[in-house]
Amino acid sequence: MAPLATRIEDGVAWVTIEHPPTNLFDLELMMAFDAASRSLADDADVRVVVVDSADPDIWIAHADVSLILQIPAEPGPGEDLGFFHAMVDRWRTMPKATIALVEGIARGGGSELALSMDMRFGVIGRTVLGQPESLLGILPGGSGTQRLPRLVGRGRALEVVLGGADVDAETAAAWGWLNRAFASATDARSHVRELARRIASVPAGVIESTKLAVDAALPPVEPGLVTEAALFHALAQGDEGRRRMRAFVDGGGQSRASELAGVIEQVP
Repeated sequence: MAPLATRIEDGVAWVTIEHPPTNLFDLELMMAFDAASRSLADDADVRVVVVDSADPDIWIAHADVSLILQIPAEPGPGEDLGFFHAMVDRWRTMPKATIALVEGIARGGGSELALSMDMRFGVIGRTVLGQPESLLGILPGGSGTQRLPRLVGRGRALEVVLGGADVDAETAAAWGWLNRAFASATDARSHVRELARRIASVPAGVIESTKLAVDAALPPVEPGLVTEAALFHALAQGDEGRRRMRAFVDGGGQSRASELAGVIEQVP
């Protein structure tokens, strides 16, 4: 089964993640998102893209730690964006409005994909966001250190990244990490469906130009992504980071039970 299912209705592409058991951001899912971002960016029939999950508990668990352990020691990152950075940034730069409907868990790389989209919506009591990489001896290497400060400010970004704890939907909305947090999944879907419909009624050129104009008000993200990549690579190759990541994987840290329980905090 393909990890992503796409349906297009009245100019809105609904991209649904279905990659059991945890929607782990492994190589298969990364490649699927890369392909989807390329095809949707070029699809003249699409004005809005909404990404949701078939799993009511998990949007995307996080990036596959086993993949991080396979990153070669040399050569290190250069001046160009690596595969993951380029892939998630395409969801920001494509000439469509992109919306993450996060009804469950989105940690690590899953959070970073959501952060890269234009808008994010969650559900109170269900949505869980987090960047727990510091607990594994590394830092967010998929744009989290660059995108979070733009949304929540430096102090809160440092609290999230260095503390490594989960953030609930109400707090995330109050901080600006989520656009809004709704009382129920029904309310969230209703709002996103209506918002997507309204945006899809706008001429395509207006959507693209508006995104470019808004982005012009912000510092460019690309130089920061290059810096993040270099620092992430150095930590991911360090002895302590590799020890913690192996302990996490070997201890069943990527099982469904552990993801739902958030036991990454128990890594010694």
